[in-house]
Amino acid sequence: MKAKTFSLTGTKQEEIELPPVFLTPFRKDVIHRAFVNLDSHHYQSQGRHPTAGMDVVAMSNDPPTGHGKARIARIRGGGPRQGEGAGVSQTRGGRQAHPPTSEKIIYKKLNKKENRFALCSAIAATASKDIVESRGHVVEKVESFPLVVSDDIENISKAKDILKVFDALHLTPDIKRLESRKARSGRAVIRGRKTKTGKSILFVTKDAKNLSKACGGFLGVDVVNANDLSILDLAPGSQPIRLTVYTKSAIAEIAKIKSTHLGLMEILQ
Repeated sequence: MKAKTFSLTGTKQEEIELPPVFLTPFRKDVIHRAFVNLDSHHYQSQGRHPTAGMDVVAMSNDPPTGHGKARIARIRGGGPRQGEGAGVSQTRGGRQAHPPTSEKIIYKKLNKKENRFALCSAIAATASKDIVESRGHVVEKVESFPLVVSDDIENISKAKDILKVFDALHLTPDIKRLESRKARSGRAVIRGRKTKTGKSILFVTKDAKNLSKACGGFLGVDVVNANDLSILDLAPGSQPIRLTVYTKSAIAEIAKIKSTHLGLMEILQ
């Protein structure tokens, strides 16, 4: 399997041989399972105060029957809440019936072979224009997949320079796609999440130090080292697959990925 390489001006260069990783079958279910497990590694434990909702003087009548009213626990003493139901799960401001506990194990595990197969499947899916379009990316004018550019892009550190590369590779329409997103309403506005930024281009490089500075001001554009590539980058929200741009040196790093199924892919090739 071969792929065309492009210069920073969008002109075609030589063709390179893609590693066997790009022959991995597309498995959406495995990618989803790997994303769910990896995404759980940054979850924060939740819990409730042991006496939350029960810090009131409330109790039921003794005996509870024969008073012509419900047996619910009611607030005793004076005050504006006297006689109101409180302290139990079915009352306003009462405790939760089954609150979450901080001891709950939320760190999910995944088999190493399955995780590696999911990563290889996600990388291979970046070579399919149909799968990339199905996620909503605007790629009508992009000529070939996977999109491979020269290593000169890793030396770019200014936004004005990378903007010219976006235009040359016909990637600008996908970035502009995120500029007109509908604002959220309700509780999200109160909590400072009025707008939700989507994901656009993912650059996979060998050295992301300079390029990450240039792309920092563009909505949804991320840069990642090939050695740090993850399902979380390739399939945000577990929806495959993201518009990905590789450098030639990144392809060489990806070729070092070892998996049990890759030997069979080489034989079939």
